[in-house]
Amino acid sequence: MEVKINKEIREYTESLFFGLNMRQCAFSALACIVAVSIYFLVIEQLGMEITSWLCMLGAAPFAALGFIKYQGMNAEQIVMAAWRSFLLSNTQLVSRPINLYYDCMKSYLLEKQKEELKKNDKKSFKNKKTKQR
Repeated sequence: MEVKINKEIREYTESLFFGLNMRQCAFSALACIVAVSIYFLVIEQLGMEITSWLCMLGAAPFAALGFIKYQGMNAEQIVMAAWRSFLLSNTQLVSRPINLYYDCMKSYLLEKQKEELKKNDKKSFKNKKTKQR
């Protein structure tokens, strides 16, 4: 007996707080802590406008770690895949076209060419015989 389950049920995640899952809650809290700490550290030296931009820039990576998901990968998995792909495995890729039809039919085509050559040889042999007579 087989029980069928819809894809939406398999991708179900339990919400913890305001519809966020545990990962999103933890990274949201971490982003808020980073933003508040940046605010209190630099508000006196840089002023309100620059401090607000620094708070957003400081909190953005932590928020991204919690919320970004692409093809089933979390943000840190995406960064590691990009790191391996672009920097660590820097190989030059060469595109060489292949003809799959020719590869599959190669033996058949060679056989047909040989038969054609044999026919031509027989015809030329007959022609030589008739000319000699």
